[in-house]
Parts: sequence; C-alpha cells; structure tokens
Amino acid sequence: MPDFRLEIANSSSGARVLRLHGPLTLNSLFEFQNEVRSDTSSALLLDLTAVPYMDSAGLGAILGALVSCQRTGRKFGIAGVADRVMTLFKVAHVDTLVPAFATLETAETALAKTAGA
Repeated sequence: MPDFRLEIANSSSGARVLRLHGPLTLNSLFEFQNEVRSDTSSALLLDLTAVPYMDSAGLGAILGALVSCQRTGRKFGIAGVADRVMTLFKVAHVDTLVPAFATLETAETALAKTAGA
C-alpha cells in the first residue's frame, strides 16, 4: 500500500496549505482529519496534486473539511485534482460544491479576491 504524507505550510496570503501525498483512503485519512479539525486559519487550501486516488472515506473527509470551513466562515479550496479523483467528485455529484482550482497559485488568488470582496 502506498504511503500517505501530509505537509503543512502557510501561504503568503495567510492561508493554511495542506499538501497531501499518496492516496486518501480510510486507512490514511486520520492524520488529515486531525489537522483539519485543529486548523483555525482564515482559509484552508488542500493541494491534491500528489493524490492519485481516494475512496469514499477520503471524499467524505474532504467534504467534512469544506463544511467545517463554511460553518466557521473560513475560505476553502482544493487544487491540482487528478482526473481520477475529479471523476469521483463528479460521480458523487459534489464537483460543483467544492471550489476546485487547477493550481495552488490560482486557488490562493481566487480566495484572496473573495476575502477582499
């Protein structure tokens, strides 16, 4: 089974960036969920560039992060979503609910604009 890693950084815009590496599945999502639950930043960005696939538990964890941010008035976005992962979002009919961006830079710019609006 491929290893899962999570890197945490702060962007120049003040957003917390979680870079996920490896598949986000039931076996690997607990570290991710713990980090999301403890995050209090004004914006949360998930860099999924290195996530080749996820299962329904991983999708649920992403949606949980989105709802947590919405509930507390924080910005949220995902970036670098692989085709296979985007297919899961589309099949589950949540692709229009989750703000997705091609790159992390695009996501940061978009979230900065919405914060200033």
